[in-house]
Amino acid sequence: MRILNARGVRLFLLGLVMAILATACGGDSGGDTANASGNDLSGDIVVTGSSTVEPISVAVADKFSSENPDVNVSVEGPGTGDGMVKFCAGDADITDASRPIKLDEEEPVCKKNGIDYIEIKVGIDGLSVITSPDNSDVTCLGFADLYSLLGPESEGFENWSDANDLAKKIGATHAPYPDAPLDVTGPGEESGTFDSFGEIVMQGIAYDERGIPEDDPVIRPDYQASANDNVIIEGVAGSPSSLGWVGFAYYVQNQDKVKALEIEDENGECIPPDPDTIQSGAYPIARDLYFYVNAAKAKDNPAVAAFVDYYLSDPGISSVSEVGYVDLHPDDLQESRDVWEARETGTRQES
Repeated sequence: MRILNARGVRLFLLGLVMAILATACGGDSGGDTANASGNDLSGDIVVTGSSTVEPISVAVADKFSSENPDVNVSVEGPGTGDGMVKFCAGDADITDASRPIKLDEEEPVCKKNGIDYIEIKVGIDGLSVITSPDNSDVTCLGFADLYSLLGPESEGFENWSDANDLAKKIGATHAPYPDAPLDVTGPGEESGTFDSFGEIVMQGIAYDERGIPEDDPVIRPDYQASANDNVIIEGVAGSPSSLGWVGFAYYVQNQDKVKALEIEDENGECIPPDPDTIQSGAYPIARDLYFYVNAAKAKDNPAVAAFVDYYLSDPGISSVSEVGYVDLHPDDLQESRDVWEARETGTRQES
């Protein structure tokens, strides 16, 4: 057996330590897209925008901050529209959005202000039409029913039954409605959920069938509006004959207070909002959720880039379903990761 002298022992121990460190640093990342953790990261990140997407970003921020305690991540949810105003003015690093950027309003403002953005799809929502659990008279509504109750021609309707004549004219299939107060609470105009509901549910009937001038409002103005989804939940829960709409996660988190109505599809089948029907597109009011990253700030601020890396990593993106929304199809998630990896700027909408 070879006996080492003191110098040999020191060299042996040094080599052993270096081997251990090399093994630790060279470990497999497991396919995780994030190289977000780093104790040397510091700075501030401002996330604004959609109250619908806000719970996802808050969950991601909490996880990210636990690994990067010197980074301050601020997340607020004033609404998609208000968030876009702040983002396109250069006052936020990231804005959440429950609809794509508007090509005729917000995108030109961003361009005018020199804001290049990266559009990233993050999850799927099913706009949930909700009422009180006490409202046993209504279980399913179609688009024509929703137009009769919530469209521009329903302004002034105080009872559900006030919409019966209009419903008959346009062929709504779930009338007559109960003779009960129609207490509506929903998102305000600053909300992407307001915009999406109008675009998906109302516009086809209003513009194509009813002759409402295009660009006129398609949702009645006389209801209790709020940018706070929790206020909407409380408003709907507070009336036994209520009606409103929120993002799917807010319904999921409050099933003890409100019930979701099934929505009639084009084949006359009533479809409930659930993860399977939303991801497949069978639920008629499904929509994609996004966030937008200021490309220059992601380049200049390592904390912003690391946060987005983490958002799209397996631990980060799992927040989508953890807070109650629906995961992207794996192909769509990979597309989002590819867009971020390439720092591809601009929208992928058709102009």
